[in-house]
Amino acid sequence: MEQKVALVTGSSRGIGKMIALKLAAKGYDIVINYARSKQAALDTAKEIKALGRKALVVKANVGKPEKIKELFDKIDEEYGRLDILVNNAASGVLRPLMELEESHWDWTMDINSKALLFCAQEAAKRMERTGGGHIVSLSSLGSIRYLKNYTTVGVSKAAVEALTRYLAVELAEKGIVVNAVSGGAVDTDALTHFPNREELLADAAARTPAGRIVEAEDLANTVLFLLSEEAKMIRGQTIIVDGGISLLT
Repeated sequence: MEQKVALVTGSSRGIGKMIALKLAAKGYDIVINYARSKQAALDTAKEIKALGRKALVVKANVGKPEKIKELFDKIDEEYGRLDILVNNAASGVLRPLMELEESHWDWTMDINSKALLFCAQEAAKRMERTGGGHIVSLSSLGSIRYLKNYTTVGVSKAAVEALTRYLAVELAEKGIVVNAVSGGAVDTDALTHFPNREELLADAAARTPAGRIVEAEDLANTVLFLLSEEAKMIRGQTIIVDGGISLLT
């Protein structure tokens, strides 16, 4: 069997890094994608190589289709195949709805939503050649619930979940399984940008039926399950990992 390859976008740190490391531990060679955190990406690559796997580091803003094509060209040059795409890279402008500008909307939608479509197209071309593959995206509860200052990100994640359903149906004939994982509040670097971070975390910790907030590893473990053969009949679904908080009114 040829060595399998996984691309995790936005994998220099946080949840993306954890997913990349877990996939490397399972024997996948990894493509680490980053936009700004070069040193963090190199550090992640070092950890992956310590696990005995190859790591290709590629800088690319996945909100730009031309950069996506460059990213996949480099994957072709280095590995010649792709078996897994984890659409994890995310960004967004966190402001009240009445303060949003067109540039805020476009930036967030490009990186969080448009990137999935065009990364999935490129990934599907490679996966089809080797008999199929898996695509999993990261979403959040803001896609289905109101979160303060979260308009652009919430709407972009709702688009990710809708696109997941369309991809799951149209790529099934190519042997590609597509799903998403939606998480509650997770205390990662990304959350430091929230103006109401402390309030959000305190509220989540107090109200979550499971007794604690969601951790990055909870999401990573669910992603790994959806990427496994055991989950091959789960298609087009968004699995919510939130300790039960979304069940409360």
